[in-house]
Amino acid sequence: MAIKVVHHGLSTTVQDLGRPGYFHLGIPLGGAMDRYAMRAANLLVGNDESAAGLEAVFVGPQLEFTADALVAVTGAAMPVKLDGAEQPGWTALKVKAGQTLTFDFLESGARICIAVSGGIDVPVQLGSRSTYPIGALGGYKGRPLQPGDELPVGDGSLSHEGRSVDKSLRRQPGTPAELRALPGLYWHRLTEASKETFFSDEWKVANEADRMGYRFKGGRKLDLVERGQPFGAGSDPSNIVDSRYPYGSIQVPGGTEPIILHRDAVSGGGYFMVGTIIAADMDLIGQLQPHTPTRFVKVNMDQALAARADEARRLERLRASLKS
Repeated sequence: MAIKVVHHGLSTTVQDLGRPGYFHLGIPLGGAMDRYAMRAANLLVGNDESAAGLEAVFVGPQLEFTADALVAVTGAAMPVKLDGAEQPGWTALKVKAGQTLTFDFLESGARICIAVSGGIDVPVQLGSRSTYPIGALGGYKGRPLQPGDELPVGDGSLSHEGRSVDKSLRRQPGTPAELRALPGLYWHRLTEASKETFFSDEWKVANEADRMGYRFKGGRKLDLVERGQPFGAGSDPSNIVDSRYPYGSIQVPGGTEPIILHRDAVSGGGYFMVGTIIAADMDLIGQLQPHTPTRFVKVNMDQALAARADEARRLERLRASLKS
């Protein structure tokens, strides 16, 4: 079985849950920006949670199927159509050979995950099928899909048609979106006034928002405590001696516009970090559109761990609800 790409949408890539273990070599985790949505899509069609699917941002692709399959679309609200007839999202749909899957205009969120029974069967590279376009690694020829591509699909079951994820188990950002953050190793570099404004101001997602990182604008400039220029650091007050960036780091070049480093981000650099977005909220970032109002919420380690436990319990409820 194969899927023929008639139209690629704005940017559609093969993604799974990523390739951990290579960040120290400069190769990022990668994988789906909304990991929960990708897990849910795979579970709906009877795949392992780590199977490769497709991730599309803002505009969905047009896909033609050469054999019968089950398909599930999760994540953003983007109406699903099968041969022009609208279908429900977060549901296992039967697609027959020769039928075409398309999408209407985006209603909310930013990214959809498309799972197909059997999974997208591109080669495994460094333990993952995820596309890392900057490194031309993984996915389909190391790049986003293009018209005329034919994606191989593994053998899968068609026995789960009609399964659906309950709305109570679907999580999307609020308005404004709230992203919980732990102050970081360089928190002391901010003045006391800027420590307050970072969390009290409302920010907006900038146009520069992609798999590498999300930039935010609209808040007050962050002032830094005066200090002498360290040996090996740049001259800007926001520069540090090069350091490693934890996943989810919030760097603020020049103290003006925070950037949250995401799935395909670099592993280190010379800008200070005000903090780190907690793991439980990283999926939400992948569903933020440009200009979305956003607030950063200060939490401590106990709160971050409690949020991670809450997310683990939600995932267990999802698994239980879709158990064969």
